[in-house]
Amino acid sequence: MSTTVRAAREVVLPPDRAERLWLDVSRWPTFIEGFAHVIERDQGWPAEGSRLVWESLPGGRGRVQEKVIGRAAGHFASRLVEDSLHGVQSVDFHPAEGGGSIVEITLEYTLNPTTAWRTGPVGAVTNLLFIRRAMTDSLIRTLRRFATEAAEERSL
Repeated sequence: MSTTVRAAREVVLPPDRAERLWLDVSRWPTFIEGFAHVIERDQGWPAEGSRLVWESLPGGRGRVQEKVIGRAAGHFASRLVEDSLHGVQSVDFHPAEGGGSIVEITLEYTLNPTTAWRTGPVGAVTNLLFIRRAMTDSLIRTLRRFATEAAEERSL
């Protein structure tokens, strides 16, 4: 059973500049929740089909593998594989009034059934009451920090 969470936030950069900032992996430590460092990156990143492997901070998501499955102006989607879940994350950049953009992250995930509590009724309740909320809060924090980075980028 998959779960979908999403968050959106307005940023001061126009969609093309916001998207460029989002895809600049060297900037991820400043806004991606729990990001520590890149382990491996295909030369073509962020082209469709390319792959990125990164590690989270201690106590975080662990090793995260991303494969780009959708790439167009204003849209970026990757398949995620982590120890605790797998799914698809998409980030969309829409024009906002005043020249900025609305950045929306959608994550559709399935918990990996590596432990008993993640399956059956207990897993469903745990996901509903705790994990889904934590995932949404993480997206919100990422977008809050991204908005700060976008404001700094605009001032350069």
